[in-house]
Amino acid sequence: MPKLIVGLGNPGKEYEKTRHNVGFFLVDRLAEEWGADFRRQKFHGYYAEHREGDEKILLVKPQTFMNLSGQCVGAWVDFLKIEGRDLIVVHDELDLPLGRMKAQWSASAAGQKGVASIIHAIGHKDFCRLRVGIGRPPSQGGGAGHVLAAFQGEERRILEEEILPKSLEALKTFVKLGLDPILQMVNTRPPN
Repeated sequence: MPKLIVGLGNPGKEYEKTRHNVGFFLVDRLAEEWGADFRRQKFHGYYAEHREGDEKILLVKPQTFMNLSGQCVGAWVDFLKIEGRDLIVVHDELDLPLGRMKAQWSASAAGQKGVASIIHAIGHKDFCRLRVGIGRPPSQGGGAGHVLAAFQGEERRILEEEILPKSLEALKTFVKLGLDPILQMVNTRPPN
């Protein structure tokens, strides 16, 4: 059974380095590490393929804008006939501090419109989400402006040196070992 790793974001150069596109950023890096590329298009998205032994892994970046991600993901799930345990969706999360991650199984969208679109398209919430913390803006409100702004200075360093290695390790764990190990790995905090 193939595995599907979906990074959420918005298409276009103007969104490329924004906090909202952390899902795209992470699947781009994973594809780069695996020597795969996103030159092919299908079902309203770019995709890259990788093999681990006999298993096929598809990396997908929907090109429908975040709020309509379900159009792309639903089509891929139908086409591949995959179970929810073989689907992971990577996205930014305002409710987690920058540098923190949380893996969830069968969770509600909790206001994340891209995830809500996916749940609507596939008809259930039984899939894994890797929520990557981008933190809330310093002042009240301004959430849209915050997610659509680029990572700056120290944030960029945290993204490159902390978030990226942990996220890639988590995604590789999902590919090699499946759902339960990624949930345990990501959600277990090391002792202080």
